[in-house]
Amino acid sequence: MELSVRIERWPLAGAFTISRGTKTEAVVVVAELSDGTRRGRGESVPYARYGETPDGIVAEIEAMRPALRRGLGCADLQSAMPAGAARNALDCAYWDVNAKAAARPVHELAGLVAPVPRITAYTISLAAPAAMAEAAERAAGRPLLKVKLGSGDDGRRIAAVRRAAPRAELIVDANEGWTGDNLAQNLAACADAGVTLIEQPLPEGKDAALAGIKHAIPVCADESVHDRASLDALAGKYDAVNIKLDKAGGLTEALALAAEAEQRGFIIMVGCMVATSLSMAPAMLVAQRARVVDLDGPLLLAKDRADGLRYDGSLAYPAGAALWG
Repeated sequence: MELSVRIERWPLAGAFTISRGTKTEAVVVVAELSDGTRRGRGESVPYARYGETPDGIVAEIEAMRPALRRGLGCADLQSAMPAGAARNALDCAYWDVNAKAAARPVHELAGLVAPVPRITAYTISLAAPAAMAEAAERAAGRPLLKVKLGSGDDGRRIAAVRRAAPRAELIVDANEGWTGDNLAQNLAACADAGVTLIEQPLPEGKDAALAGIKHAIPVCADESVHDRASLDALAGKYDAVNIKLDKAGGLTEALALAAEAEQRGFIIMVGCMVATSLSMAPAMLVAQRARVVDLDGPLLLAKDRADGLRYDGSLAYPAGAALWG
């Protein structure tokens, strides 16, 4: 396989804020693989939370060039590279080029049924309670809202969102922003607001308190789960796992992680970073078995990639072959 890799920047329609900071653009890394006749693409988002940078991801991918030329395949990639954004880009590019070579869609190559449209969450960015209520009111017609929390006064924030969007299902993502001291208070506020899922309330590695507190709302691991090796540490603390291809290191591991997590009794959620439809396309295959789908990244962009996923409100449609797979 011949390789090309590049960094792309996609402006957002507005600022996107979580407990760790604010961004105004999506910075993605795109890898392309060619067998001399066909080309396949994969997109990943460097995850600063784990020390990844765009230049660093490009360097990791470039380091695989000699092995790719020697015939390194998609299966070999899983042990040749660690889980993370670099492997994700190459893994998804492999699925794409292999599908084109076989003249068959990726879901068939993976032994999956044909994907169908799924309802995706729409994100309400972290802000002051009044600003979050205004954003929620504009999105109140959407069936599922994901509310970013993880700062002081989260009780007022979630209550304000609920008043502004009384009929929407609400899930919460604290992005490791809560502490053992405010955990019970925030869980109670979310229960009062009718929240149905809470993502990563406590920091990874500092989440032991979850095992000792009763929670009526399922708690979902995000930063605490990457691939199948993460699952043992979640028992007794988490009820669900948020599978993201950039953490898992590609579609191959994400599908395997979903299957094993299901066997262990975890609720499956599929999530994304802020990125274009090229990142969402392979994740839509994982979404077919997920209870909660959060693939709204392209909806936050000022403009998406050509041939991007079609969104009918919050209903996300699977990718066409012109985009991926």
